[in-house]
Amino acid sequence: MHPMILLAQSDPDPTQVAHMMMALIPMIMIFGLICVAIIIVPFWFICKKAGFSPWLALLNVVPFGNLVLIYILAFADWRTGPPPPPATWATGYPPVPPTM
Repeated sequence: MHPMILLAQSDPDPTQVAHMMMALIPMIMIFGLICVAIIIVPFWFICKKAGFSPWLALLNVVPFGNLVLIYILAFADWRTGPPPPPATWATGYPPVPPTM
């Protein structure tokens, strides 16, 4: 409550306000890093699964870079592997050896 009363005064002490702001800067930086990690980690895995370089996820740090990355992912051809052959789908599990 003390910081709110301090800032609500008509003429707060500038040194106290400066000390409060200096105490808030590390918390704001940590919060920002957590938010960036929450955004970058899923895009890292999406880019890796799509066959692109996972380093493209760092475009989210640049302003409007996330918009560019979304358009790259939406309109590019994804290099994924071919599906398994249909013969493995039709046979039972485990595969039955032929009988003589």
